[in-house]
Amino acid sequence: MDEMDIVVFVLARNLHFRRIIMGILVLINAYIKVQQYYEKHMLKNRTFVNNETRLSILDTYIRSGDIECVNELRMDRRTFGVLCELLRHNGRLKVDGLVTIEEQVCIFLNILAHHVKNRTIHHKFKRSGETVSRYFNAVLSGVLRLQASLLVVPEPVSESYNDDRWKCFKNCLGALDGTHIEVYVSQIDKPSYRNRKGKVTTNMLGVCDRNMNFIFVLPGWEGSASDSRVLRDGISRAHGLRVPEGYYYLVDAGYTNCEGFLAPYRGTRYHLSEWQHGCAPTNEKEFFNMKHSSARNIIERCFGLLKIRWAILRSPSFYPIKTQCRIMTACCLLHNLIRREMSYDPMEAELDAQDSSQNQTLDDVNIIPTIESSDAWTTWRDALATNMFNEWRESRGRRY
Repeated sequence: MDEMDIVVFVLARNLHFRRIIMGILVLINAYIKVQQYYEKHMLKNRTFVNNETRLSILDTYIRSGDIECVNELRMDRRTFGVLCELLRHNGRLKVDGLVTIEEQVCIFLNILAHHVKNRTIHHKFKRSGETVSRYFNAVLSGVLRLQASLLVVPEPVSESYNDDRWKCFKNCLGALDGTHIEVYVSQIDKPSYRNRKGKVTTNMLGVCDRNMNFIFVLPGWEGSASDSRVLRDGISRAHGLRVPEGYYYLVDAGYTNCEGFLAPYRGTRYHLSEWQHGCAPTNEKEFFNMKHSSARNIIERCFGLLKIRWAILRSPSFYPIKTQCRIMTACCLLHNLIRREMSYDPMEAELDAQDSSQNQTLDDVNIIPTIESSDAWTTWRDALATNMFNEWRESRGRRY
């Protein structure tokens, strides 16, 4: 075989392999196009199925009936609509074309009401974890912007008020106390957040009126902080708790008895359980403590209803501590909205019904700036206790 034959043989062989390679590439391109077609078709079907699933969930929650809506979202359909409108206009909640406001609020309320994680919402609403987290924080910020409209203005007890629990406390604005809510914090911060019971908590200050509506809330303090310390911080803030002179809140024995904050007598029977089985008070201090405990119990009932309503407050959540504190405030604001808008709240079945109070507004008066005990305030408490006890004895004498 000469050189010419060799060249012809090599060229023919290269051409043969080239045709084989081109054929393989054509088959690969055809396979890729088929795969793209099927993936696109399957994606359309999956998107359609996901949309149908979301619509079905929303229909179950907010269109089927109030019972299901309350069970899942803790509010009836009308209140849900009011919340969505408030978030749309006052909360500045935006719609980017992907998720409607109604679905955003449903996701948010579902997490608060049942304390479910993002992956649970991801499977239920067919949204990615990032989408769930993004819209949860967006709705949370929107709810916090509603503080001015959802926190109530305190109304003092008037002379004509007829409730036996409160009529003795003229000019009283309500009651306050602290409640401990379990949180997750970094390992280095756990000692400061550990309370006297050994649990890692935050001490949240709550102030409510006679109808169990929140007037002021302050979460974020470590569980080791005392109630008095949290209250001092609350009244010293620029937009903190304001107590006009001549008015006051009922507090427990853990606080200082001072102007603006009426505490019970220490070392004397106080709790309601101690007055059961016909144990009548024997002096003015015991009678004062009994009436004080009956009225101040409203804040304990308010905290109880709050934790019954929102499961996220009953156990630690995995959000950063700053987000956890924002969630606590949002739960209190939503609690006020529900009590304002719902004519009947099934969550109150575990608590006694509260009587409506007579409206009264506060005039522009001086604000109490500090927490300091004084002889004048102690003397006033003693006089109040004596008058209350004497009136009670006279009423018993007339009765028998």
